[in-house]
This record gives sequence, structure tokens and C-alpha cells, in this order.
Amino acid sequence: MITKEEVLKIAKLARLELTEAEITKMQKDLSAILDYFNLLKKAGRLPMSIQLDRHRKSNQLRKDEAISQKREVVEKIIAASPDKKDDYIKVKAVL
Repeated sequence: MITKEEVLKIAKLARLELTEAEITKMQKDLSAILDYFNLLKKAGRLPMSIQLDRHRKSNQLRKDEAISQKREVVEKIIAASPDKKDDYIKVKAVL
């Protein structure tokens, strides 16, 4: 079971003022929560938020590289537009 001092420390961090009755209730509630996490660890399954955090940490980002193929498509679209200026398509003003 979580100790009274630990509950008081958590309450201080959360800027909560607890009565003696609330401290006792928090001891029971926090102990139940921690027991549940221990049960999940033993079962090998963690809550989805923890699984997502692990996935994000292991996820590797690709290197940004310009793809010439996309530029060719852009140039074809600009060339096909009826009204253009430089590398831009001219459109009516949007208000």
C-alpha cells in the first residue's frame, strides 16, 4: 500500500490540500491503480497511451528529399492552365 507521505508528496505536486479522510481514501485509490498497472505488466499488455508512446519513440522519420517527378507534374499543370504568371496559376480574387 502507498504510504501517507507519498500521498502527501503527490498532493503537494498537484497543489491539493487533503483532509485526513481524503488522504486515507487516496492511499487506497492510488494503491488500487498501481496494483492494476502491475497486473497489466504481468499480463504483458500496457494501456494504449503507453503503447503509443513507445511506438512514437521507435518511429524513424524519413529524410526529406526533393522528388523531381513531382516538379514535372507541377510544370504540366501550370502549362495547362489558361491564365498564368511565372510559376503561378492566376485565379480570381477570393474575398
